[in-house]
This record gives sequence, C-alpha cells and structure tokens, in this order.
Amino acid sequence: MMLIRVQAERFDAGALLNKMSGADSDCGAVASFSGQVRGGNGLTALELEHYPGVTEKALTRIATHACKRWDLRQAVILHRIGRMEVGEEIVFIGATAPHRRAALEAVSFMIDTLKTQAPFWKKEFDAQGERWVETRAEDDRAAARWLQEEEDMSA
Repeated sequence: MMLIRVQAERFDAGALLNKMSGADSDCGAVASFSGQVRGGNGLTALELEHYPGVTEKALTRIATHACKRWDLRQAVILHRIGRMEVGEEIVFIGATAPHRRAALEAVSFMIDTLKTQAPFWKKEFDAQGERWVETRAEDDRAAARWLQEEEDMSA
C-alpha cells in the first residue's frame, strides 16, 4: 500500500503511524520520520509552495522506488504546503517491511531524495522579513549518497 498526499491541512503523525502498525502481520518493522518547522535563528514561520500534479508524481516515483528496492509493504509520504508556524509538522514519511534495516533505510532514502527531487519552494519568515530558501548543499550530498550507493550496487 502506498499513500502519497500533499495538503495544506495539519496532520497527526501519531495517527498515521498507528494506522501503519499492525496492518501486515508479516512486517516486523515500522519506521517513520516526522519533520517540523524549527525556530532557530529567529525563524517565525515557513511557507511552502509546490507544482500541483508534478509534485505528487515525483513523490510517487520516490515511494515506488523505495518499495521496489527495500520490498516495502507500506510507504507513506505526506507533505504540507502553505504557511506553517514554528513547531508545526511539515512532513511524515513512513515505511513497513519484514525487517528493520529495510524500513529504516527506505525512510532515510525517501526523505533525502524528497528534499532534492520533489518540486517544493520554501520561504522563511523572521523579524527582518521573508526570503526564499535555496536547496542546501547537505541535502544534495544526502541524495547523491543514495544514487552513488545504487550505482555501486549495480556495478
């Protein structure tokens, strides 16, 4: 089962995780990542925009790839758009698999590649105003690590 959703509304990460748990008796692993707006450096809010239709296709490609590579039983990517205040959740990534390593690696892969391969644009707000945020070099490196690993595996 795969669930891909982009929405403005808040979500309950705990409820999503509970829904995944116990859904397949062959799965011994349920792994997740939940990201929230952090308030460092005077940040007061974020605003995320996306390219409707294209974003969902990119997220589906990422989750489909993870499902095939790690033999996942469930893959969930839920990402918010619009304005979010400090402490609000932005993204939930979840995976279930028969074994823990597969679920954990799949979640890491999905969040790392999402940061560079899904068309989201982020604007930060603070006391000085607002500014668009470029992709960070560390996000590029994290995504590149997965691509390099796949190249190494297929060589």
